Amino acid sequence: MSLEDRLKAEIAQTGPMPVSAFMARCLFDPEGGYYATRPRLGPEGDFITAPLVSQMFGEMLGLWAAETWTRLGQPPRVLLVEMGPGDGTLMSDVLRAARLVPEFLAAAELWLVELSQPLRAAQAARLADAPLAPRWADALSEVPSDAPLILLSNELLDCLPTDQFVRAERGWAERRVGLSPDGELAFGLTPGHRPADAPEDLAAGLVWEVSPAQAALGAEVGARIAAQGGAALFIDYGRDRPEPGDTLQALKAHTKISPLETPGEADLTVWADFPAFAAGARSAGAQAAILTQGALLRRLGIEQRAATLARARPDRAETLARQLARLVDPAEMGTLFKACAVHAGPVPPGFEETS
Repeated sequence: MSLEDRLKAEIAQTGPMPVSAFMARCLFDPEGGYYATRPRLGPEGDFITAPLVSQMFGEMLGLWAAETWTRLGQPPRVLLVEMGPGDGTLMSDVLRAARLVPEFLAAAELWLVELSQPLRAAQAARLADAPLAPRWADALSEVPSDAPLILLSNELLDCLPTDQFVRAERGWAERRVGLSPDGELAFGLTPGHRPADAPEDLAAGLVWEVSPAQAALGAEVGARIAAQGGAALFIDYGRDRPEPGDTLQALKAHTKISPLETPGEADLTVWADFPAFAAGARSAGAQAAILTQGALLRRLGIEQRAATLARARPDRAETLARQLARLVDPAEMGTLFKACAVHAGPVPPGFEETS
């Protein structure tokens, strides 16, 4: 049976399922989930992430990691971790830039937190000649805890399951995935409750999203950073303040389709809830700050890096300018994408003015 058929059978037997459960099945079902079986990144795939836009993105994060290590006092051993490392492009660029600080590479132990076997294979191929040999873990809890942690993550929060609630005319309701009269997947409402962080006077018809998974990851990362020392950097598209909105979307071949169409064959995402993630980190004893992606990359020197590359390759100057604009301009990724730093101790590079 296809994943869609199995979901229909399950709903017919047990009733409509929360949006979070539907997301989890579509993305991570072992037999039919998108990331478990058929993730497709890049121009020929379903979506493009910042590391695939330009090498400069990963280079800036590599320098961020090396400078963070320096601010920690150059510990002799540090755990360099990436959560949700995609096809390995980001870490490849990170390690290339980190060659400028060979002492950091000598101290670093590389861990990739990845569940998807197809993506692990892509990462292994991409990093075959990297200066550090990666080790893999299914979860952050499997990464050692006996050294400071420098953690990077790009576009991971947006795929963590999220529930949706609606302010209806007669009170609050939860949006769930059920079956239409003709047996097809369909959204519907069941009696629900007002989420704790939702305003009481929210206008009727608006959707309020709640992701316990994002908050829990923030708490887990915050606890690790508070106990081990170090810093984490999470970058994603999303909100930096609580606000309503239905952000659930599906991408297939770079085209938005209905989230209910072809389950398991499209990338299903929501906006990252950075306030909830940061609150989780703070509740565990760490500090957290949020910037726009554009502001962070500019503070890290991406404009100077673009100028240096353009001088070395004048024939690529226009391409580099387009790549830079896509990463930092407010009309592109610069404002919609946010960066959240979690730390204990020295303030990480780029976040001095927010702490």
